[in-house]
Amino acid sequence: MVGLEQQAIEFRVALAASEPGVSTPARCAEIVEELARTEKACAVARARFAARAAEASEHRRRGFADASDWLAAASGSSQREARDALGTIAQARPELLDALLAGDVSLEQGAEIVAAPTEHEAALIELARGSALAPVRDTARKHRLEAMNVEQLHAQRQTAREVVHWKDKALGMICGRFALPPEVGVPFINRLDREADRVWRDAKRTGSPLTREQCAADALVALCRGGAKHGSGRAEVVYVVDLDAQLRGHASAGERCHIIGGGPVPLSVVQQQLRDAFVKVALHDGTKVDTIVHYGRRRPALLQSVLDLGAPPEFDGVGCAVDGCDRRYHHQWDHTDPFANGGPTSEDNLQPLCWAHHQEKTERDRKAGRLGPKRKERGP
Repeated sequence: MVGLEQQAIEFRVALAASEPGVSTPARCAEIVEELARTEKACAVARARFAARAAEASEHRRRGFADASDWLAAASGSSQREARDALGTIAQARPELLDALLAGDVSLEQGAEIVAAPTEHEAALIELARGSALAPVRDTARKHRLEAMNVEQLHAQRQTAREVVHWKDKALGMICGRFALPPEVGVPFINRLDREADRVWRDAKRTGSPLTREQCAADALVALCRGGAKHGSGRAEVVYVVDLDAQLRGHASAGERCHIIGGGPVPLSVVQQQLRDAFVKVALHDGTKVDTIVHYGRRRPALLQSVLDLGAPPEFDGVGCAVDGCDRRYHHQWDHTDPFANGGPTSEDNLQPLCWAHHQEKTERDRKAGRLGPKRKERGP
């Protein structure tokens, strides 16, 4: 191991002596990608050696009662991150361990993969090789929730709900966190986001330098005070239920019963909401919804409902259409062929884009002469 230790020292010296300014931008990008793989492989190797040392209680001889405390101090991470790293190494199966050691998968991604059902491991590893943490986390969570008994999941969610608040040390700000079951949390967040978007649009129009986070804080206060403006009639929560399950009174294996953006829920939760709900039926194996075309800019209600559902048969909502972008919130519907260029308002000509990618797409269309003169920028 002396050889490995010496190589690690020499590598750190080489890193300290490196200077990005002498490399071309393309070369810098290549170095970034290779260092990222090396960093992931180093974190995995560190956790493996730490696990071996912990087996022999080496951390105790260094003055630490718990191995995760020792690893956290050595790596400059949190105790939770260190504990998760040791747990991931202990549970990693051969295929995942090979991907971790090669630097193809990070420890954080590995933690999500080991917690998912075994039959999805290969697909999750492949996803992790070319994506950030969020897509892996979202997909693994989806598989975990689908594998659970929905009634037990609902009971655990009810037990786990909480609101915690405190005052921070630096500025005396009132801080907090909350955890709500999806049938309560999803409509709350949707309403909050809608109000935050409205505040941000107003800020952009007036030239205010407010960030979206600041706008969201103002929106939260407005909601609590009852001063938020009413929405445009869009649903605050959407349940997707197979018709057979609804008629039968319970969902069988493979049938859909979930909240868009919230995961599986018992049919009893949906039936409670039906008393005051507006119900729409989409026959996705019958009439082709992609034939809906509208030649005005505004999207008709039927088309909007189809778009918001997402792709069949999952109907799990939508996210940014740009490959590699994992943003699933605050997106806007963009005309692939711009409306100003004659593009129709139809399902096959509309794509969801996050705010940043929508701005990039708009600038590309403008430079290509597909739009009119530049207008004053607006928020989402």
